[in-house]
Amino acid sequence: MPTIFTRIIDGELPGTFLWRDEHCVVFLSINPMAHGHALVVPRAEIDHWVDLDDDLCGHLFRVARHVGRAQEAAFGCEKVGVIIAGYEVPHVHIHVVPTNDIGELSFASAAPSVDREDLDRAAAAIRGELSRSGHAEVAS
Repeated sequence: MPTIFTRIIDGELPGTFLWRDEHCVVFLSINPMAHGHALVVPRAEIDHWVDLDDDLCGHLFRVARHVGRAQEAAFGCEKVGVIIAGYEVPHVHIHVVPTNDIGELSFASAAPSVDREDLDRAAAAIRGELSRSGHAEVAS
């Protein structure tokens, strides 16, 4: 049975996408720790990040870095945190979270849901910065 992330990637479930390429996608979390919290997800269903091949692992982290730089520019945050937990969904995903305090990097403080307009505003800001940086992979 496909994971919830595969169903989002395949368009069966809605997602607010920031990036699409042949290896991965990036979309916003619907339970964000902070405004603009994004998930970098490989298209391949791999449960544990240590099982990624070296090329895919490197690619995912390069994409996470591009998204993190765009979040910094869009939101003026102090740092961008990265978390790989792997317990919520059995499909590798890197949480990329714009933060101003380490306390914002907590699943316990994640919003139970987010307003569609808030997601759209965050996505537009991040996509704009990715586009300004010359990334053709920006999702429309």
